[in-house]
Amino acid sequence: MSFDHPAARARLADLPSDTRIAVVTGASSGIGEATARELARLGFHVIVGARRLDRLQALADEIGGTAIPLDVTDPDSCEAFCAAVPRLHVLVNNAGGAKGTTTVMDADEEQWRWMWETNVLGTLRLVRGLMPVLVETGDGLVVTITSIAALESYDKGSGYTTAKHAQAVLHRTLRGEHLGQPVRFTEIAPGMVETEFSLVRFDGDDDKAGAVYQGLTPMVAQDVAEIVGFVASRPSHVNLDQIVVKPRDQHSAMRAHRR
Repeated sequence: MSFDHPAARARLADLPSDTRIAVVTGASSGIGEATARELARLGFHVIVGARRLDRLQALADEIGGTAIPLDVTDPDSCEAFCAAVPRLHVLVNNAGGAKGTTTVMDADEEQWRWMWETNVLGTLRLVRGLMPVLVETGDGLVVTITSIAALESYDKGSGYTTAKHAQAVLHRTLRGEHLGQPVRFTEIAPGMVETEFSLVRFDGDDDKAGAVYQGLTPMVAQDVAEIVGFVASRPSHVNLDQIVVKPRDQHSAMRAHRR
């Protein structure tokens, strides 16, 4: 995909020095899209990254932000994206997802590889590339959207739960490794949120995706986005380490009340 990264960097560098800048990955839909809008509402200039550049550019135009293509599974794409960001206050690691529901014995290695590349290595690449500018601002924040799958396991979900556990441990390790530096770390672990998540997991099968939320009221992307906004608006000495959020009807990954 053709894109002028140096020009984007120049435009971002020309922003007023008091402009607070945020990066949101996986911003072309769902939680990422809603989070970009929420942070823009709070006064951030939001850099949105994702693969679907047409949707990304429309969002950036709407919120007065900057769209930069990003494929978190591609090291070169991540490197080019990070190089285009001259300063930064908030990084929201939202890109991720699940594919398939199989037992460990029936595991599809390609699905596992995609989940680990997207959830774990994607987060690693963005953090590694952007941490220097986050620290340099003197008031940085890393928000990583994990899942309740980072806190528990469930049958036929091991590809996703192992990836989310690894992503969460990566994030929590950063908290200790950067202790004493001017950067905060917040993990947000949502339960059921009705977005494109289940469509991706079930390879576009609307019936299977819809069944996940049948008989209960799931959260929507805006519910999580508002939590990100709250975290980002806390004073710099306050670190909200971990936030677990679920629909009222959901007790755990495998237990929910359905009407």
